[in-house]
Amino acid sequence: MRLDRALNAYLRHITIERGLSEHSIAAYRRDLNGYVDWLGEQGVTATDAVTPAVVTAFIAERSAAHPPPAATSLARLQSSVRGWHRFLAREGIAQDDPTGRLRPPKTPQRLPKALTIEQVDRLLAAPSSDEPMGIRDRALLELLYATGARVSEAVSLDVDDLAHGDVLRLRGKGGKERIVPVGSYARAAVDAYLTRVRPGLAAKGRATARLFLGARGAPLSRQSAWLIIRAAAEAAQLTAEVSPHTLRHSFATHLLQGGADVRVVQELLGHASVATTQIYTHVSVDTLRDIYATSHPRAR
Repeated sequence: MRLDRALNAYLRHITIERGLSEHSIAAYRRDLNGYVDWLGEQGVTATDAVTPAVVTAFIAERSAAHPPPAATSLARLQSSVRGWHRFLAREGIAQDDPTGRLRPPKTPQRLPKALTIEQVDRLLAAPSSDEPMGIRDRALLELLYATGARVSEAVSLDVDDLAHGDVLRLRGKGGKERIVPVGSYARAAVDAYLTRVRPGLAAKGRATARLFLGARGAPLSRQSAWLIIRAAAEAAQLTAEVSPHTLRHSFATHLLQGGADVRVVQELLGHASVATTQIYTHVSVDTLRDIYATSHPRAR
């Protein structure tokens, strides 16, 4: 089969059957379009013409690029290529999987950066409670920290997802749903937004069930949510780097520091594997080590 047709078949598969997010699909498309373009430059135009040597040459060329790619970017690229070829072999579109012996590069473990509880308090208090946009921003930030939701999950929420009182329904990666509790602070902030701000925003745009709306009444985008978090961090004068995932990292770290079981945190975060969640236990151990080093008289 021609490579372009094979690629389209795979993109349909991950969109319809696997239900990946738009962000993930865009990343796969970007990686694999570059791979297919490179194959075409080598004169490879059909799926069965791709050999292990061809794949190895592609990865080697990308690894030697200047400036060199980040280890995480290279690992993601290899994952995209391997996933595509596995699919082609499994579906009988290609006779063999040329990536069967390809080993992903070892990437250094990057521990997530969490804010302290005091820093979180400052961040959540940053939006003005006297302005409509400030009330909305406060609701978004409180909800992110209270539930550990990804930003993409938060901006995809509908009003009905909060209809169960003190719990929230989140739709995670692969379309998987999970139910998480919502604390009283977040619930109060969201209620204030729903009663005082959202009706006015909704009147400005087309009818939508989305919970969080922009100034013109359209659903809030991931990019806008990122700007809200960044603006709050600047207003709170936080010197630590604050990204869209920071509140999620802080949520997990503070739960574990408070004595929560790692498997409970895994369920709340929507992680498929507990190994992913256990990264946060290393953060807690590092904190304990720092406290020990500064507090015990014979630690040094």
